[in-house]
Amino acid sequence: MSDYYLFFITLVGVWAGFISLMLQFKHLLNLLLSLEVIIMNIFIFIYSSSIMVGFSGFSALILITLSVCEASLGLSILVSMVQSHGNDYVSSFSSQKC
Repeated sequence: MSDYYLFFITLVGVWAGFISLMLQFKHLLNLLLSLEVIIMNIFIFIYSSSIMVGFSGFSALILITLSVCEASLGLSILVSMVQSHGNDYVSSFSSQKC
């Protein structure tokens, strides 16, 4: 019965990440942090469900590796955009300026 609490908590965390993603559209860093919250809650959900079923949790290790790669790529994009545009406001980015 206590395992369902972890599922509920991760579900609430994913929804909070989506709501934060929809509401925080001013800065690129806030968008990247919202995506990271969603990925980490999905990681906890997959890990807990694989432990409940009896798997070793190897799929969760692959997911956390991919989330680290996603976070480093997002941070490098953020740094390059701040260097080229001078800020991280999403409204100042345009695909036609490239």
